[in-house]
Amino acid sequence: MVPLLACSIVSLAVVIERIIFWRKAQSRGPVEELLQLVERREFAKAIDLGRKVDLPAARVLTAGLEHRNPSLPKALEVAAQAELPVLKKRLTILDTIITLAPLLGLLGTITGMISSFGIMSEAGLGQPHAVTGGVAEALIATAAGLLIAILTLIPYNYFSNRAERELEEIEYYGSRLELLLAEQDGKN
Repeated sequence: MVPLLACSIVSLAVVIERIIFWRKAQSRGPVEELLQLVERREFAKAIDLGRKVDLPAARVLTAGLEHRNPSLPKALEVAAQAELPVLKKRLTILDTIITLAPLLGLLGTITGMISSFGIMSEAGLGQPHAVTGGVAEALIATAAGLLIAILTLIPYNYFSNRAERELEEIEYYGSRLELLLAEQDGKN
């Protein structure tokens, strides 16, 4: 049960950290403001704003603006790829706990069953309460492992989906930036 407790604590810590991260990352106002600055051709102000704001989409757009002359699309693509690990940070830990917790629970059940059979071999079949109590106690480990995995699976799926949606939004904002700059180049 001690490893299961450790799994649940680690899972809870990662979930809390990811909730805090996604709460900060949900603001779209600074990204829209950055695009408005680009529309007004205030590139220096847009880059300064992008550097000050701690948002994945703003970092990608800022990288695109900083490297727009050689190749804006490539700069956006490279910056978006750099954000991918940030968006999926610690999700492998949750994935591992989802797999590991039921296995640890089964291991606890098996060791509990072994000790129950040991009691049965010493006490004989005349004391069924000793054996059934041990079996019931052993099954608690499996139930705990399954519960931890189930409760970790829900936030894992949410955070994975949220990372994918964020990448789609980054792509959307990157395309908007490309269009704005293309329109400005067409007007010149």
